[in-house]
Amino acid sequence: MKAGRRARQDEAGVDSVGPEVDDIPSQAEAEIRAFLDDSGPPSALGREELEAMAAPRLITEIPGPRTRALIEADHKVTSPSLPRAYPFAPARGAGSMIEDVDGNVFLDFNAGIAVCSTGHAHPKVVRAIEEQAERLLHYSGGDFYLPIYAEVCAELDRITDVGGPARTFLTNSGTEAVEAAIKLARNSTGRQYLLAFIGGFHGRSYGSVSLTASKAKYHAGFGPLLPGVLHAPFGVSISEFIEPVIFKRLVPPDEVAAVVVEPIQGEGGYVVPPDGWLADLREMCSAHGILLIADEIQSGMGRTGRMWAYEHEGITPDIVLGGKGIASGMPLGAMIARHDVMTWDRGAHGSTYAGNPVCCAAALATIGLLESELIENAADVGPSLMESLGRLQAREPLIRDIRGRGMMIGVDFEDGETADAVEMACLRRGLLVLRAGDSAVRIAPPLVLRHDQARVGVRIFEEACAEVAGTS
Repeated sequence: MKAGRRARQDEAGVDSVGPEVDDIPSQAEAEIRAFLDDSGPPSALGREELEAMAAPRLITEIPGPRTRALIEADHKVTSPSLPRAYPFAPARGAGSMIEDVDGNVFLDFNAGIAVCSTGHAHPKVVRAIEEQAERLLHYSGGDFYLPIYAEVCAELDRITDVGGPARTFLTNSGTEAVEAAIKLARNSTGRQYLLAFIGGFHGRSYGSVSLTASKAKYHAGFGPLLPGVLHAPFGVSISEFIEPVIFKRLVPPDEVAAVVVEPIQGEGGYVVPPDGWLADLREMCSAHGILLIADEIQSGMGRTGRMWAYEHEGITPDIVLGGKGIASGMPLGAMIARHDVMTWDRGAHGSTYAGNPVCCAAALATIGLLESELIENAADVGPSLMESLGRLQAREPLIRDIRGRGMMIGVDFEDGETADAVEMACLRRGLLVLRAGDSAVRIAPPLVLRHDQARVGVRIFEEACAEVAGTS
């Protein structure tokens, strides 16, 4: 398992060794075409039936034959850089349930990496997408005055507290929002240095990956990275490291443009900082004229039972970054900044596709659902789920820690190998979870998750832990 995610796929019986390179194009084209032409057995479940299910329904071994065939063809034509967590090939979904290409139904506790906030194919989101697609698929919101672009910006300004009137810049993804924030912070302050945190994940594009410090492999082979980026330990008192090391030994605080922090670390292991630490960070930034950037790409949009995770700590960032759950799976991100911070000149930053009208329609529907019911559901079901996992921890010695807020929960094990094994044992039982950090499994279901589904998920998770512990 130390070999990584591709090794976990191979352990599940999927051969990643293909034919000779010269044979790949023609063979791969034929295999993929054959796969697409063969739609497989029709599902016996209607959408409402699928959404109403509380437990997985497995009809083949995992992975099934069609999944294996797809993976074999996929490996020949896609970039080997794709991390690919495990051998799962989704075909359709409804609510918190998702069906693979073999007709197996899984209970989804990762929501496409915390993206499908309103569940899979929520009817209101689908309807908004269809209606907008019939009117206008694309016109650049960066070069022209697209009404729905401004509407989404106004909504994000309304729901985001940045200490005064706000403005929003829309992006295609979370990492693009981070890149925009780096440029804006340096432009607004006239300073060059950026401070991020060990364990943090902010994306894989050049500026973003320079801030990222969750895994060395994200930097390997890509240097030199963006200059002027410093890192400090996450959750460690400012008086213990930032002041005596960063500010005293490395750079003076008046040359630091921004501090970029995840209110709850995502890729780093779903780590919640100590109470008061974010408030101390806010105070430090205010004292030195440093912008505080809250990267809420994974923790935002209702996941923690509040619209933004920073709200739990009672702080106000200068810039907030959103993505993932912002449009229920459509590609959209956002940088929301206070009016007096977003003062760059016309043409300083832009994007052809960002704020695409179809994605904007999905975002408006998503925000409406979050405010009307789903944030409340996350605040209800999430803590209940966490309490159940806490009771499991009391009787399962493999589990070292349960942490998180709302429906953003990390289950920490003694090492990464154990976490990998639990992840795969869950997959074989029809529960989709996902590794995070050195030794944690993240639980981030769609915010529509019901109590009955949460109970089933915990039961399966317990069975998976028992298997790994050798007690099943």
